[in-house]
Amino acid sequence: MAEGLLRHDAGDRFEVHSAGVKPSRVRPEAIQAMAEIGIDISGHWSKSVDEFLGQQFDVVITVCDNASETCPVFPGNTTRIHHSFTDPPAPGAADEATTLAVFRRVRDEIRTWLRQLAAQ
Repeated sequence: MAEGLLRHDAGDRFEVHSAGVKPSRVRPEAIQAMAEIGIDISGHWSKSVDEFLGQQFDVVITVCDNASETCPVFPGNTTRIHHSFTDPPAPGAADEATTLAVFRRVRDEIRTWLRQLAAQ
């Protein structure tokens, strides 16, 4: 969701990539929550951070504690920025309405934080 939000809200100012330390599929609840605000991430896929090793980045942003703790070090003068957001329930761990509500809340929290960050 963070990639989709940053691309949509500030993509003309940044080159945006996203990856995970444990890539999986993009959850349908994330796709739905983003579609509700007019952002289509249905074509996104979960990439491994290993795909970007050796590349230089000005800024690396992590949005979960596990990623912050296990994200590799990138070469050069990379600024690392971390903000922890709640992980939505694992598939099947909560009913659909509860899970979607968490995705919506986290989507909005990430958007607010990214907008503040981009304004700096």
